[in-house]
Amino acid sequence: MTYTLAMAAEQGIRIAEDGVAEVAMTYARANLTQLLRDVRYGNRSGAFTERGERSAYVVPPDFYEQAAKDRAFMAQVERAFKEAATDEERAALGADLMRRFFSS
Repeated sequence: MTYTLAMAAEQGIRIAEDGVAEVAMTYARANLTQLLRDVRYGNRSGAFTERGERSAYVVPPDFYEQAAKDRAFMAQVERAFKEAATDEERAALGADLMRRFFSS
């Protein structure tokens, strides 16, 4: 196989349309430091790809911490809805959530 400029371009980090910095797993080791810098200092997410599909993400610490808090909160909401005995209790929980998130 002949090495082409297009192949060289594929070896680096590519910024996808959604702003995620992507690098193919084949070239991940060679680009890892730059990808981590893009994530940390560029405040963007990064992704490793295999055969053009994203297989793992790298995110800034504040993004991960917020995601962990959001997941814990949603688990609490789920438990509360499961424990609510009546439709009225579930409706009250839903109304309370709406007030918390959408009131000014």
